[in-house]
Parts: sequence; structure tokens; C-alpha cells
Amino acid sequence: MPEVTKTLELRLVNPNAHKERKLCETREAYQQALQAAFDADCTSQSATNDVVVEYDLSGYAKNALKQYVPQLCSGSYDADELHDDHPVKFTNEGVQLDHKPQNALEWYVKIPHHDDYHLWIPAHVNPDQRDWVEAVYAGDAVMGESRLFERDGTWYLHVTATRDVEEQPVASANERTPIGVDIGEASLVTVCHRDESGSPVRPKLWADNGKAVRRLRKTYFTATRRLQKRGSERIAESYGDALWDQIDDVFHCVTREVVEYAESVDNPVLVLEDLTYIRENMDYSVYMNRRLHGWGFAKLYAQIRYKAAEKGIPVETVNPQNTSKACHACGEHGYRPRQATFRCSNDDCWVTEYQADVNGAINIADRYRSGESHRQNDRAPRQKAGDDDSATDGASLTGSQDSHADAEPQQVTHGTNAS
Repeated sequence: MPEVTKTLELRLVNPNAHKERKLCETREAYQQALQAAFDADCTSQSATNDVVVEYDLSGYAKNALKQYVPQLCSGSYDADELHDDHPVKFTNEGVQLDHKPQNALEWYVKIPHHDDYHLWIPAHVNPDQRDWVEAVYAGDAVMGESRLFERDGTWYLHVTATRDVEEQPVASANERTPIGVDIGEASLVTVCHRDESGSPVRPKLWADNGKAVRRLRKTYFTATRRLQKRGSERIAESYGDALWDQIDDVFHCVTREVVEYAESVDNPVLVLEDLTYIRENMDYSVYMNRRLHGWGFAKLYAQIRYKAAEKGIPVETVNPQNTSKACHACGEHGYRPRQATFRCSNDDCWVTEYQADVNGAINIADRYRSGESHRQNDRAPRQKAGDDDSATDGASLTGSQDSHADAEPQQVTHGTNAS
């Protein structure tokens, strides 16, 4: 099974003055240690260690220098002098990721400052690499060396990651079997595809899992609100983390089964709705917005993408406009008398009532079959400039934070920025 390695980019949310100072101190100490070891012409790790051991750096940064400096002096690079500012490098165990999907800013990264001190800082993930970051966090991809640097006043962390990908025979778009994937409120995920004669076959719904997640989220919001009113912030935080871990377990179970479903189909391609359009089209009551925007669309999408990639199954996206309103048989618009029921308005159509989520999944697959699809890096032109992604761009922090616990925004998500 071949390995694929990619560099992942995380943009650190503007650190407060304290953390900014610590990041600058780390960078300055690293560059001083690098220059000193280079000037001493350290051609071995032991010689480099004798120099860098005196600097106020974490062991992860010192170990990275012990690998890098000998390459500069007489190894791969054989440099005559150092040019420009070098990013701070950390070995593979130095940086850690944490995920808080209940927060407006859901990703956090731990950056070593020195052996006895590290910084937890919220970060924006490159939306085109979210599936890889999910894989690293889930332990399905191996984190390698990371590099910390500042560019135009913004701090970035680049992390290398490696994972196995199965080789699959390459099939043309016409040869593939599109599997529509509908993610919703009632059924957590619904998949369906058509057979060679065009008839919908083997629909699969994860409705019970949807009920389980709704129950857990309701418990989360109710319990944490009560605990916060009592002033038990730490208990509320710990309790909320435990519930979200349970939701995450459900997500992993369902997305694994979605990919297994795809593996059972000849030349599959999983077809998802473009998150950009989904988020823009959500405009319900305040209560429903909180539920739907916090439903975890982006997390489910990312897990499906990276697990499909591990099996060599392609994933495409389509504009979801009207996929829930159109009849998959005749194309006429219909309506939902109930959440799980679609009713066609065309009296001449053989479809009278149909399972609504299955109808939507078939329409999603058909949209790919009609020739309309675009990969995740094909962003919609009307997306706001500077946004990471409509599903992952976080809200600004409410104030300064100095620790991992304090760095988390309010527990309840707000607006379209929560996922």
C-alpha cells in the first residue's frame, strides 16, 4: 500500500500579547542556537547537542536542530552560510492537535516553548486539507516534522503528515458509479445509487445514529447551561468534552460504514453536497440554526473524505440546490408533509410518496452523473475573500487567553461559523 505525504497548513489565530512574546522568544532562541551550531561547524548530532543544549528551547526543537545542522554543514545541503530567517522546527512528537467541535474556533494546537512550558493556540485549518487534519487527529495519519514561522504579521504552523492510500484502477467519470451522500437532521447520513437500468438500489440510512447524536447534543446544551448557571465552568467543560467524544465515536462509526458501502459498489465515487452552498442556504429559526449549524457537517464530510482516500475511492462535490425538493423520478418539485417523507406534485409521476433522504441522495448522485461536479479545492466564486471556508471559518475570540482551557470560546456555538 503506497504512502502519501502532505504538508498541512494551520494559521494561528492572532495570539494575545503574552503568547506573541513567547512565540517570538522561541523563534529568537531557535535561530541563535542554529547560528551558533552552524558557526561551530557541527557535522554530527552529538556536536550539535553540545551547542544547542545551552539554549532555552524545548527538547523537540533541539532534536530538530540536531538533525538539521549536520545536513547544513556537511550533509545534504553543505551550505556556506545561513540565509534569511529559518522557521522553528519541531520533531514529530512536539506539536499536538486538539479538536473542540462545540466551539466557534474548533481546532487548537499545542506549540512547545521550552521543556516546562507550552502554548495552546486556536488555529484555522486550510479547508482543502481538513480531511488530512481529521486523519492526523484520529490517528489515521502519522504526524511528521512541523515548522513554525511568521509571515506578514501572521503566525503559521506547517505540519507534515503521512498516510497509506490503496491503489485502485483508474476509471473514467462515465465508468464510475456515483453514490449520493445526503447528510441531514433526521437521518445522520443516507446513501443510495442507481443500478445499470437506472433504478435506485440499496439505500442505506443511519437514522438511529441521527437520533443518538440529537439526544447527546440536547443533553450537552441542557446540562452545560445548568452547570454554567451554577458557576461550575470546569465541570461543564469536562462534561461537554465527554459528550462530544461520544458524538465523535458515532461519526467515526457511521463514516466508516459509508466507505464500506462504497467499497461494495463497482467503480464507486462518493458524491457530497458542497458545504459552501449548504451553509449559505441555511436560514431558519434561531433554534434550528443552532442545531443545523452545530450538526457537524464539516466533520462528517472530512471523515468521509479521508477514509475514502485511504481506500482509493474518489470524492466529488455538487451544488445541492433543490436536491431535497426535486423528485428523482420526474424532476418536478415536491414537498415534505413530514420530515422523512417526500411527496411529488406531478400527478403523472409514479412517485407519490418517497423516503425524503433517499430521494435527496439519488438527486445528489444524479447531479454528478449529469456532468456537474467540482472537487473540494474548486471554491465558489461568491465566497467572501479571506474566508477559510463557510463551514470552518471561526468566530473571533471574546478576549485574551493564556492557557488551553481559557483559550476556548463560549461553549454554545453561534451563527454560521460553528460546525
